[in-house]
Amino acid sequence: QVQLVESGGGLVQAGGSLRLSCAASGRTFSSYTMGWFRQAPGKEREFVTAINWNGVSTYYTDSVKGRFTISRDNAESTVYLQMNSLKPEDTAVYFCAARIRGSRYNVYDSRNFGSWGQGTQVTVSS
Repeated sequence: QVQLVESGGGLVQAGGSLRLSCAASGRTFSSYTMGWFRQAPGKEREFVTAINWNGVSTYYTDSVKGRFTISRDNAESTVYLQMNSLKPEDTAVYFCAARIRGSRYNVYDSRNFGSWGQGTQVTVSS
């Protein structure tokens, strides 16, 4: 399995930006589809975005389209989440996740990801 470590969370005012990073180790990074999920207090974990192994295909939940951008650097074994125009409702713990590329199961379901980071807190104040 791959080990994942997120960083970059913090407190930001509404309208601000943050960039999350997720560093992977242990296996060949390009073997994995990568995703970001988030979980707000009292809510279920939800899909945010995902990127395929070579970065050609990306997927976003509707609420973040046009504001968030996922990218990856396979040479650095890192996936990024650039978050702009942040809103208070974006407040959550953000988790990085990985699954072996080529899976036929959809990326929107957290159950289809086998490796997870510990999460990083993002708080957006109004």
